[in-house]
Amino acid sequence: MPKAKITDEEALAFHLDPTPGKWEVQATVPMTTQRDLSLAYSPGVAVPCEAIAENPETAYDYTNKGNLVAVISNGTAVLGLGNLGALGSKPVMEGKSVLFKRFADVNSIDIELDTEDPDAFCQAVRLMGPTFGGINLEDIKAPECFIIEQRLKEEMDIPVFHDDQHGTAVICAAGLLNALHISGKKIEDVKIVLNGAGAAGIACIELLKAMGARHENCIVCDTKGVIYQGRTEGMNQWKSAHAITTDMRTLEDAMSGADVFLGVSVKGAVTQDMVASMADNPVIFAMANPDPEITPEEAHEVRVDAIVATGRSDYPNQVNNVLGFPYLFRGALDIHARAINDEMKIACAHALARLAREDVPDEVAMAYGKSLTFGRDYIIPTPFDPRLIHRIPPAVARAGMDTGAARRPIIDMDAYELNLKSRMDPTASILRGLNARARQAQSRMIFAEGDDPRVLRAAVTYQRSGFGKALVVGRPDDVKQKLEAAGLGDAVRELEVVNAANTSHLGTYTDFLYNRLQRKGFDRKDIHRLAARDRHVFSCLMLAHGHGDGMVTGATRKSAHVLDRINHVFDADKAHGAVGVTALLHKGRIVLIGDTLVHEWPDENDLANIAERSAAVARHMGLEPRVAFVSFSTFGYPVSERAEKMHRAPAVLDLRNVDFEYEGEMTVDVALNVDQQATYPFQRLTGPANILIVPARHSASISTKLMQEMGGATVIGPILSGVDKPIQICSTGSTANDILNMAILASCDIA
Repeated sequence: MPKAKITDEEALAFHLDPTPGKWEVQATVPMTTQRDLSLAYSPGVAVPCEAIAENPETAYDYTNKGNLVAVISNGTAVLGLGNLGALGSKPVMEGKSVLFKRFADVNSIDIELDTEDPDAFCQAVRLMGPTFGGINLEDIKAPECFIIEQRLKEEMDIPVFHDDQHGTAVICAAGLLNALHISGKKIEDVKIVLNGAGAAGIACIELLKAMGARHENCIVCDTKGVIYQGRTEGMNQWKSAHAITTDMRTLEDAMSGADVFLGVSVKGAVTQDMVASMADNPVIFAMANPDPEITPEEAHEVRVDAIVATGRSDYPNQVNNVLGFPYLFRGALDIHARAINDEMKIACAHALARLAREDVPDEVAMAYGKSLTFGRDYIIPTPFDPRLIHRIPPAVARAGMDTGAARRPIIDMDAYELNLKSRMDPTASILRGLNARARQAQSRMIFAEGDDPRVLRAAVTYQRSGFGKALVVGRPDDVKQKLEAAGLGDAVRELEVVNAANTSHLGTYTDFLYNRLQRKGFDRKDIHRLAARDRHVFSCLMLAHGHGDGMVTGATRKSAHVLDRINHVFDADKAHGAVGVTALLHKGRIVLIGDTLVHEWPDENDLANIAERSAAVARHMGLEPRVAFVSFSTFGYPVSERAEKMHRAPAVLDLRNVDFEYEGEMTVDVALNVDQQATYPFQRLTGPANILIVPARHSASISTKLMQEMGGATVIGPILSGVDKPIQICSTGSTANDILNMAILASCDIA
């Protein structure tokens, strides 16, 4: 499977559109009336102010302090880029903020402090303490990072956590626990060699010692070699704490007979000879980024028994901090912790290690396109394992409570775990699953409208993201010009541009089309004109003859026109069971609406067909279907001739013995709100509907566009279902990302 390629232009565009940056602020309370304003600000706000002044603990009840973390840096050690300064670090800190939200529903604000003076830095952070429930320090160079973190821990009564140190250490410890489990060794017995005595390295070795590794068995190396008792060159107090009595002076000396190698240094620091000299079943964590100290391939050439981890996502066993910091802070915030202590970090490591030893859920295996089973190539959970959110924070919280770090202990841990499960956005895992399935399918995707810059950007992203081959229908010179204008001139050589003039199949296409349409009023000239000049027809003919695996179109012409052209080549009409289903993603919920494309005024039998097709689409997307036939009446009231067919449609499904939930007719609020459903105890849905079958195409169109424009929903579709080949039709207002999503759906054959 090809690796995804990200260009500079794409990275800049991602940070520019739709608005500059990666996050925004939204109010969580109504702010529409004078009364709302009076409660949110003066005079109503005085009441919680006085309550907090009297009892500071109530700040966690009346403000967002209990779910707010500051991501703070001065930009002196940005990724692998060095000292870029405070402003240069802002994109990274914004990125860290959105990771907090995405993985653990922790609100986060990035703060960049323009100083390299530890005293000034500490004073600024300390003075902001009342605002936040925790402080995440990031990308601060050593040794200042040690000084800053220690001082802030002493001076502040909320968790202060330098992720470059402790985040790496926790994930490293989790992986090492499992690697030693596989190799049958104990942490107190193994010889550990660390190369790289900076922030992350020191934190790794300190945490492992706290977990039982013996001081005399841990050899720390830096650019000057082994850190030994009596060494003076390049030393500081943090390195000195890990000096041992030894005759070894070089990394090569230290590696001989070592059980474990931990690298947070530089590419190529470890040779194959060093690996060959290690003990049986060596554990090698080569965590230098972007390139490891030694690659897994190089290590396995000389030691097939080696267990290897890196910091990279394209190798097994990625040591990824996102497995740690969101969940550490989630657990710490939920007990209103005073600090994140060693016991909480160790609990996090053990919980991660236990999770990796369990069976992997199907959706995780599907997302990664392979089976994942505990063993040498799977010792650390994957970042998208949905169990992380409800397994790691409780372990952290328990450790915090047991060690006295909790201000407000959690009484009901079972209820807490259920609450954590409900916090995460299920749409994210659904979309990731679709992306993974598309990468696995490697479909040749036909982009029918190669004269549109949005389509070209989507085609480039499709191919560079590793989804498959992009086939663009257009004129090569026009495609080249438009790509260059979009800043993607280097993509010209990557895309395959197809048209009637450069294909050898036009005769075959024309004969096929003539045989299909000759009794529908088309003569040979009409057929040639359609096949050679209409990009939608030409693209459909490519697809029909197996010269592509899927097709996406509709960005430049109205869907009715495009559907008419598709029907020249395929049976994509009401009579043959075609249906259009649109997915709405909004605030962590996904709802499908049908039919948004084909049926103008369906009867009860059509509505039942639409429901069955929609249920199939839902299952393809990883949802268990719950169908509601919606109207302006609920179970016969008010009585209306127009609502009658919505009442009869469920009866049609009753006769078909379908295997999904359905009910109707009902209003939308009853369909989507369990409290409203409870007023009708006889209704059959076991939860909120995730498929709404509406009375007509116009009501479907109104509903989806209203949600998109007023509700801010993400709209995917309409998804064309019931056609022999995967074809998806975009709307004319689609963005490049919308078109890409439709191509992914076509690649997954969601139909």
